[in-house]
Amino acid sequence: MDIKESVLARVEWIRNLLEKTGAKGVVYGNSGGKDCSLVSILCKMATDNVLGVIMPCSSKQNYESDRADAYVVGKRFGIEQIEVDLSDVKTALVDALGDNFVGDENPKKMASININPRLRMTTLYAIGQARGYLVAGTGNLDEATLGYFTKWGDGAYDFNPIADLTVGEIFEHLRYLDCPSSVIDKAPSAGLYQGQTDEQEMGVKYSEVDAYLRGEKIDEKAKAKIEKMHAASAHKRRMPWTFADKF
Repeated sequence: MDIKESVLARVEWIRNLLEKTGAKGVVYGNSGGKDCSLVSILCKMATDNVLGVIMPCSSKQNYESDRADAYVVGKRFGIEQIEVDLSDVKTALVDALGDNFVGDENPKKMASININPRLRMTTLYAIGQARGYLVAGTGNLDEATLGYFTKWGDGAYDFNPIADLTVGEIFEHLRYLDCPSSVIDKAPSAGLYQGQTDEQEMGVKYSEVDAYLRGEKIDEKAKAKIEKMHAASAHKRRMPWTFADKF
């Protein structure tokens, strides 16, 4: 892949999309991670009207390293940043659910964790609609393949300029664009809770997923894990079933 050509093509694609839709700009969630950093840089190259929204939500990590990296990228590329703290919002929602928020321990824990990205996407759409901005998605090809995203959370957006890129390719683009090393060097994490990392939670390395997507031979255990996650998350990659659908 020619990285320079890829960057220019994506920037032009975003520019054309904004013109076609009549949108005034772009809003995105800034977690200080690799994917949102690349999306923000590409969008800024296409239009001056780009807004990053830093949205802490309970996790200490959101308030420290992630928040710092989010501001570093915004400052480096001249992208406006605002903060919306969703911690109290989540607490109020869980309190409102009360005894209705029941279930087995692990499913309930995951349901609670997934409230975070869903609150964040609600926030982005509220800001986007008010400003006339499109909401940018920040998921990569590895995450889509594994279903490693929250349905109607970070899996919801108006457009995604990096959906076809593997994690390795994301890093190549970031290095080419001179993204701060603090973003490139840290372990990929959704920042859902303190100490969380993507690879630890998934049980598979991004390098293995990249190799799998390239059709290369990988460890059989890793291959089985990837294919199991892909099959289990099929519902996330399609629109909801309707009565007209055949099974």
